[in-house]
Amino acid sequence: MTYACPKGHASTTDDFCDTCGAKIGGTAAFVPPAAAAATPATPAAGGDPCPNCGTPRAGTGRFCEDCGFDHSTGRVPTLAQPVVPAPATAQWTATVFADREYFTANAIEGVDFPEQPTERRVTLPAPQVRIGRRSASKGTDPEIDLADADPGVSHSHALLTLSVDGVWLVSDLGSTNGTYLNDEPKPLTAGQTRSVGDGDRVHVGAWTTITLHAPA
Repeated sequence: MTYACPKGHASTTDDFCDTCGAKIGGTAAFVPPAAAAATPATPAAGGDPCPNCGTPRAGTGRFCEDCGFDHSTGRVPTLAQPVVPAPATAQWTATVFADREYFTANAIEGVDFPEQPTERRVTLPAPQVRIGRRSASKGTDPEIDLADADPGVSHSHALLTLSVDGVWLVSDLGSTNGTYLNDEPKPLTAGQTRSVGDGDRVHVGAWTTITLHAPA
């Protein structure tokens, strides 16, 4: 009796193909005489025990009839694990709004708080988010553009950077009116960097507050 291997071989064993090791399932199938003739006869069972499970080897068969152990390679065939795609990385966001409390505390002379304060939610794309004012002549095109929102913001005001450890860092880029964190009375010095996280507030310009939000 021979068994049809899924890969087209004629196997004398009904569990694993004795040519390639593929799982057969034990269903007998007709094999053309030519193919059967090409398959070497398997001596009677009762050979050396399988090193993996102890089942007697069927003559000189390459694979163990019970566990599929490959006598040629010394290993048990394993099924390939399905590739599971990595989940999409959730992104941080920030709320950018005109903050009257910060405006009052900062008190830039000659600048009035807007009559219709604005608020918007933006995505923070890694690895860097520039904060400033877009200007074709100066070549600035920040991700958070406050050109039409806050006259106190410098063209290159501050920078948010996502570190390799997954922590956001904020740096002042030598702005005119400074970059403040939360309720701290003193701004960051030019080039100074601090770590920020969920709920932290970055104050820039005359009245703008940028509040960070971690992925939900």
